[in-house]
Amino acid sequence: MIKLIRKQAFYNQLKLGVLYLKEESYRNAFYHFENAHVLGQKYFIRHVLSHFWMLMYAVKKKKNKEIIGQLFRIIVSVLCTLIWVPKGNTGGTNVSSVKPMPIRKELQKYF
Repeated sequence: MIKLIRKQAFYNQLKLGVLYLKEESYRNAFYHFENAHVLGQKYFIRHVLSHFWMLMYAVKKKKNKEIIGQLFRIIVSVLCTLIWVPKGNTGGTNVSSVKPMPIRKELQKYF
C-alpha cells in the first residue's frame, strides 16, 4: 500500500514540477523534481524520469553544468538503479550523486 501511495506522490511531484517549469517558476520546478527524485529513485522508470525532467529544466535555463550532470545521471540511473541508490539524494548536480541525504520532512511519510 505504501508503495502505491509513494508512486502517486512521485507523479504528483513530477506534475507540479512540469507545471512550474511551464510557468517559468524555475526554483519551484526544480524543488518538485528533487522531491520526485527522492520518491522515485528506487524504481527504474521513475528514477530516469526524474532526471529527464531535471535535464529539461537545465536545458530551459541554459545551465551547461546541470545539462552535462543530468545526462551523466541518466546514464548512471539506467545502469545502477536496481543495484544501489543513495537514499534521500535529491539528484541535482549541486550534490554528490553518491551521497545519501536526510529525507525532507514533507516526504518522510512515504517511507
